[in-house]
Amino acid sequence: MEKIPMTAAGYAALAQELKQRQQVERPRIIAAISEARAHGDLSENAEYHAAKEQQSLNEGRVADLEDKLSRAEVIDVSKLSGDIVMFGATVTLVDEDTEDEKVWQIVGDSEADAKAGRISISSPVARALIGKKKGASVEVVTPKGARSFEIVAVRWA
Repeated sequence: MEKIPMTAAGYAALAQELKQRQQVERPRIIAAISEARAHGDLSENAEYHAAKEQQSLNEGRVADLEDKLSRAEVIDVSKLSGDIVMFGATVTLVDEDTEDEKVWQIVGDSEADAKAGRISISSPVARALIGKKKGASVEVVTPKGARSFEIVAVRWA
C-alpha cells in the first residue's frame, strides 16, 4: 500500500471532513430518504431518487477519505530545516523574465490549492524545485511554455 505524504494540517482537514460527512451529512441524508419514502410510490419519487444519489456521493467520498487517511504519512514540517527544497517547504520564487514573485508551499496531492499558495508535490513546478537550493535557477515547463525562476527563499512553517 503506497503511503501518501501530507502535512499535519492537511491530515487534520481530511479528518474533519470525514467526521462532518459521517456525523452530520450521513444522518441528514438518511432522514431525507426516510421522509421521501413516506411519500409513497418510490418509482416516481424525485425526492427519494435525489436523496439516494446524495447518499451514494457522500458514501463514495467517505470511502475515499478513509482510504487517504489510512495511507497518510504525516510529515511534521515544523521539524524540518535547511535551504534545500523538500516536501513541506515554503519556497519564494522570482520569475526571471517578469520579476514576478510567487510563494508556494509544497504539499500532498490532496492538500493542493493554488489559490491558497499550496502546490502538489507531483506538480511540474514542485518536481522542478525538489532538491534545489536557495539561489538556484530552475526551469519549469508550464502550459504557457518554459519559464525560469530563481529560488530566493526556502522557509519551514
